[in-house]
Amino acid sequence: MPPRPPNTLAGPYLERAAHRRKDEALLQAALANPETLFVPVWETRSSILRRGELLTAHFVTGIQALPGVDPRELVWLGEFRGQAVFAVGLSGERPQLTDPTVDFQDLRMIAGALPPEEAGLLAYARAMIHWRDTHRFCGRCGSPTQPSESGHVLRCSNEACRSQQFPRIDPAVIVLVTDGERALLGRQASWPPGRYSTIAGFVEPGESLEDAVVREVHEETGVGVESVDYHSSQPWPFPSSLMLGFTAYANRTDILRVDDELEDVRWWTRADIANGAVALPITHSISFRLVEDWYDSGATRPLREEPGVRLWQLPRR
Repeated sequence: MPPRPPNTLAGPYLERAAHRRKDEALLQAALANPETLFVPVWETRSSILRRGELLTAHFVTGIQALPGVDPRELVWLGEFRGQAVFAVGLSGERPQLTDPTVDFQDLRMIAGALPPEEAGLLAYARAMIHWRDTHRFCGRCGSPTQPSESGHVLRCSNEACRSQQFPRIDPAVIVLVTDGERALLGRQASWPPGRYSTIAGFVEPGESLEDAVVREVHEETGVGVESVDYHSSQPWPFPSSLMLGFTAYANRTDILRVDDELEDVRWWTRADIANGAVALPITHSISFRLVEDWYDSGATRPLREEPGVRLWQLPRR
């Protein structure tokens, strides 16, 4: 069986070169290099270049193109396509761009339309800038924090405290529950009509991933599950999640919502999905990947080749 390809936003898209984060001389040389790349992030939005229907990441080349940016606020990401690359957070009003083909867009919606390695890099940059922007003060004493190790550590400026903060992620489980012939999908009240997705929720302290799967499915649907198996993972920096994908088999199929997080939960057959009775998640999400793998395991035609399949509406590529 061939290895499963990585999910969107995952994979070996970057040499992180973590050993360089503490090497001040190497970092200064990278900043002085006019070929060094910078990934702009403005209000969590990524800088995107559109040429016709083709989307690519827009990079700023050379720090001289970023007047007024404090080098201490840059975040070293690593080496991308042979060049040093930093993330740079832009604040204030929307940046005025002279190139009409460049705009700041929501990466969550367009990641699947970008080259995979660029989507992963933009996600990394977005996650790091978000973490830095939301941890500007010490959680212990309230003093301002100061970046160090090329933006990968935030240290308290209070000499009596000097606590350190490191980039954080929030682990969340996401699961495709099946009884063999049907898949369990739910929807939130805020979603447009017809949209459904797999069951998901955050892992709680003192809880294993498998226990979190069982709990979340029970809380949101009332369904009991067994045979919880790991599938794959996906970075999901919206704002800071790591999605841990699972499949599970239902040993009790009656739906009884314990909480009100979901507006509706239903069992869907492959025929329902093929006929467009339900709108599936965006194709670059792990949720779609879980549904797709289950669907393809018991269908004569792959999900992506079914003409009647309905997906969440996204901007055209």
